[in-house]
Amino acid sequence: MPVAGTPTIGPVIRARVPLRLGLAGGGTDLSPYCDEFGGAVLNLTIDRYAYATIEQSSDGLVHFIAPDMNVIETFPPNMAAIQSSRLPLHAGVMTRMLREFGGGVVPAIRVTSFVDAPPGSGLGSSSALVVALVEAFRALLAAPLGPYDVAHLAFEIERIDLALAGGRQDQYAATFGGVNFIEFHANDRVIVNPLRVPPGVLNELEISLITCFSGVTRRSDEIIAEQQRRMVATADPAIEGLHQLKRDAIEMKQALLRGEIRHMAALLNHSWEAKKRTAGGISTDTIEQLYQRAFADGAIGGKVSGAGGGGFMMFIVPPERRIAVIRGLNELGGTASGVHFTQTGAESWAV
Repeated sequence: MPVAGTPTIGPVIRARVPLRLGLAGGGTDLSPYCDEFGGAVLNLTIDRYAYATIEQSSDGLVHFIAPDMNVIETFPPNMAAIQSSRLPLHAGVMTRMLREFGGGVVPAIRVTSFVDAPPGSGLGSSSALVVALVEAFRALLAAPLGPYDVAHLAFEIERIDLALAGGRQDQYAATFGGVNFIEFHANDRVIVNPLRVPPGVLNELEISLITCFSGVTRRSDEIIAEQQRRMVATADPAIEGLHQLKRDAIEMKQALLRGEIRHMAALLNHSWEAKKRTAGGISTDTIEQLYQRAFADGAIGGKVSGAGGGGFMMFIVPPERRIAVIRGLNELGGTASGVHFTQTGAESWAV
């Protein structure tokens, strides 16, 4: 058993972390809203992943490799050098983990990553990648971190160390996996409530759910920054929109536990209208066209996953209309398909 703080470079360490669909409550996990009012989200993880691999480097140097982003970088093994990386998530995680659990010593390693969805997809891909990197370094360093610790550390690295705008749900969804109702309170207090949804209900939701990539990735930071600015003004319509999103998340949880798929679809539509009140640019002409086409072909509920402005959309459809909706969205230029739900969160193993 390796001792915490001693990078034991032997076997290859791999980690994988699932991406998530945000069913309800997205945006209420942002500060200052959740600090003042408390936030709540309902999400579930799907069979798309962020992967990270750490292995010994044979040339004594540090290598960051992200083939999905066409980036290969090489650095001397010291902290200052890796700060110039074009992959800030890799550099941020490596710096924090080695300082806290590796004695500040930079080993000669090769860090490789890839994600099954691009940044800005609305599936929490960037945060999932951070969690995958944290989990891989946790295994490498034998760091004494439980799931809450991994999620919180990933949040701090992304939001505080790297000052990247965003909320809190993605890190916890990726770490814990499955179907979760997550509450966010002041002082970074987070409560993850795994939902014990009957298997038949999950099967029915899975066959009724379609995702569609809009063809456009987006930078969510501008949308999130506007939401956070508007949270300060208590009379702003954005605040009432966020209150509604939280109410919808609570009602969506109850509908899911009762197996009321049609009611969930209605809540998706309700939440989508509320979300559009929280900031400009959440919807676009492309998104609206895809939304209208899906409903014309039989969808009964839909919204954008994530901050909005592009990325993935999700729709609830009667199963008998599933193929027609997928075909129509693809004809309009989207990339639509079904998804499979996953029950496991962050995992790591040695090869």
